[in-house]
Amino acid sequence: MALLGVPAHRLRTLHCILRSVASRPCSSCRTNAAPANNREVSCTFGTRDPMDWSDTTEQAAFRSEVRSFVQERLPDRYRQPASRHNWQHDRSSAIAEESEAAMSWTAALGERGWVAPHWPREYGGADLTSMEQFIFNQEMAFAGAPGAASVHGVAMLGPTLIVHGTEEQRREYLPKILSAEAVWCQGYSEPASGSDLASLQIRATRDGDDYVVNGQKIWTSGAGTADWVFALVRTEPDAPKHRGISFVMADLKTTGISVRPIIDMGWGSELNETFFEDVHIPVSQRVGEENRGWYVGMTLLDFERSGISNAVGLQRDVIDLVDAATNEERDKSQLDRTPILRGLLADRYIETNVGLQFSLIIISMQASGQVPNHEASVAKLFMSERGQAVARTGTQVFGLYSNLWPDDGDTSPRAIATAHYAPMGAHHTTASVMSIPSTIAGGTSEIQRNIIATRGLGLPRG
Repeated sequence: MALLGVPAHRLRTLHCILRSVASRPCSSCRTNAAPANNREVSCTFGTRDPMDWSDTTEQAAFRSEVRSFVQERLPDRYRQPASRHNWQHDRSSAIAEESEAAMSWTAALGERGWVAPHWPREYGGADLTSMEQFIFNQEMAFAGAPGAASVHGVAMLGPTLIVHGTEEQRREYLPKILSAEAVWCQGYSEPASGSDLASLQIRATRDGDDYVVNGQKIWTSGAGTADWVFALVRTEPDAPKHRGISFVMADLKTTGISVRPIIDMGWGSELNETFFEDVHIPVSQRVGEENRGWYVGMTLLDFERSGISNAVGLQRDVIDLVDAATNEERDKSQLDRTPILRGLLADRYIETNVGLQFSLIIISMQASGQVPNHEASVAKLFMSERGQAVARTGTQVFGLYSNLWPDDGDTSPRAIATAHYAPMGAHHTTASVMSIPSTIAGGTSEIQRNIIATRGLGLPRG
């Protein structure tokens, strides 16, 4: 099992925690001696050999290339251990340091086609194989490096235009996605059309060379800092609900479009309501055939579903919690005094490794030409719920510090004595709060269970 970039002292701490809560220590465990590069640890757990996920020679060389690139070119702003900087926010920031970091990182990745590594080279990508994409995302996630363009543009709209767009549309929009000249958001959900997206009601009426669009979208992620939106609209109200839908693109500065932020419980405004009032959208900005937009829209949902970034990110979070619980500036005996906490951290670490296995299974399927279906739902369900469990465990690690917000000031002697610990607790507060909607976003846990039941287990629909 590869533990990317984990220093030896962290591995030893984790190993001791796991051994201390195990009912019977593994006699053949080899994790006490981490290899010189601190990159891989394996355990036979009795007589059975572990599944071998080792890189091939070519994959190891590519991993080394990505790792070296990130170490050399990642801006300092994104190297802070507890940082979770938002590239899209930085890109539109009025603070020069933030906007320069975002654009310099975009330019660096663009030199290698790594802004959109899965795109064909002819459209500015790197044409990486599925396994190379996985390795790239794995290394980026472990370094905490952000993507360098909007995920909606790179992962969703770009591949959709490559498949369904006209050559004129590809020439017009793809380069602007790669250069971050245009950042995109997705207009799918509506107040009465979430899980049953095909019931959407926003209306687009043909008027010569334009569509006149009226209606509302909700939960529009990133609309406050985006430039364009791609949306599903109803162009034929009398057709069956999966038909009569078209896929259109619109500049958010178009007259009649307004964006209103939805303030979440973490004081963020990532989600928004988007209103369309007599908005004229040229027919040339429709992707695919009129009334066949449902099938265009579903295309973009099929790309890269391994979830490796979430799995690695959670593993980093657990390692950070172990560091926090054993920090020299605190009571070193915290874990010794709290065996329940030791057990919880061991559980969380094991669970993150299970999540990583799910990711490896999914990418192996993709690499062999298969399309993960219920397998992706299993991984999504497991990781979103484990993310909440990690957040709850972190609350126990940080105690009262988990009530702090990042901007809270504390000049007490204890806060000064634990100068780095209070900010970690405050950061955890935000992460903990934001883990709550993870079982809703991207398909609720109930939907994922339905997919697993019907498509995975073959159970009848209820």
